[in-house]
Amino acid sequence: MPTYMRSRLANGINLFIHPTVKFKTILVQLIFHRALREDDVTESSLLPSVLQRGSGNYPNRMAIAHRLEELYGTELVSGVTKKGERQLVSFTLDLVHDQYLPGESSLLKKALQVLSDVVTNPVLFDESFKEDYVTQEKEQHEKLIKGLINDKIAYSVERCLQHMCENEPFGVFKYGSVERLKTIDGPSLYHYYRHFLRESPADLHISGDLDLSEVSSLAEQIFTFERGAEEAVAATSVQKKIGDVRYVQEELDVSQGKLVLGYRTGVTCADDDYFPLLVYNGILGSFPHSKLFQNVREKASLAYYTYSRLEKHKGLMLISSGIEVDNYEKALEIINRQLAEMTRGDFTEEDLENTRSGLRNQFLVEEDSQGLVINRVLDDMLVGREENTAQLLKRLAAVTREDVARVSANVCLDTVYFLTKRGGV
Repeated sequence: MPTYMRSRLANGINLFIHPTVKFKTILVQLIFHRALREDDVTESSLLPSVLQRGSGNYPNRMAIAHRLEELYGTELVSGVTKKGERQLVSFTLDLVHDQYLPGESSLLKKALQVLSDVVTNPVLFDESFKEDYVTQEKEQHEKLIKGLINDKIAYSVERCLQHMCENEPFGVFKYGSVERLKTIDGPSLYHYYRHFLRESPADLHISGDLDLSEVSSLAEQIFTFERGAEEAVAATSVQKKIGDVRYVQEELDVSQGKLVLGYRTGVTCADDDYFPLLVYNGILGSFPHSKLFQNVREKASLAYYTYSRLEKHKGLMLISSGIEVDNYEKALEIINRQLAEMTRGDFTEEDLENTRSGLRNQFLVEEDSQGLVINRVLDDMLVGREENTAQLLKRLAAVTREDVARVSANVCLDTVYFLTKRGGV
């Protein structure tokens, strides 16, 4: 993994410059951090689409697109994600390096100016966002929120997490709610936006074949918008104790049931035991050789798909399976059997080595993507660990069978969610 330089701009933005000769492109990500909460998650997730409707220098979407096309097809996209109990609002530029463009020497500067204009210089009317822009983007955002139900796999996972973490910030849906969306208008969103820019901790990542001093100077010149005291984002709360397992059943017009099991592990990517947990999860359900795939799907033919994954900032593990609704009890029983086997250390050396190999490849592949490199650095910053690929691979190789069995004893079932057809099982 390439090294990076970290500094702080005059207005408080954290600047990360990732110099690397590996790519012919430059990737820029401006990321704002917010606490995940119902009070303003809808506003935060709506903002990027409204800002991309037009800016002071490019007053509509077509003008922005035309300017980006002039910049050799530079792409500008925005997104909303969550890491633990933190909402991230990001704006990403992807552009070709101008060393591959004869006669061009300031493409990065021009692209950064567009990004800054879109984010900090919106189209306004009387201390308000343009009302028709807000109205139209609210309509699209409502479709986005309601559209989750059309992807039954994602919907069932989200619903399991909402039940599992109903009294925790992690249970808040990253796109917010339709009810909250209805209360937003041009003036209220602009009022929120002003606080958003002033108070949100912000990171600017720039990756490519870069001159450190030149890029640092560019960022300092262009990102000069006024900011104030940052609003601290609390660390994600990790619950390690649970009460009785909760069982939730929801009925919809589906032909295939979706079974999602939520577990508390008590271990996050900040902990030394994270790598044993990573191997545990890999043997259990992350690869084609994993226990869930082999025993639930292949041998018992009980699932159309089945996998496990970690929520590494919250200390959760999820198992998701698509099953015939009549196979609910059978599937639950055989899944529980796989976890019991893991606790006993009932897996082969081949399982262990295949999992190490699969995880090793994942770490190495990350180095081939500028976005994944930035994401790893972001994860490291959030948990206070900074490790390069060689260090990660060393930690992976050190995981023993005893380590895997030890962390498995702390994996506790919290919630069983079943999406079934109307009329029940």
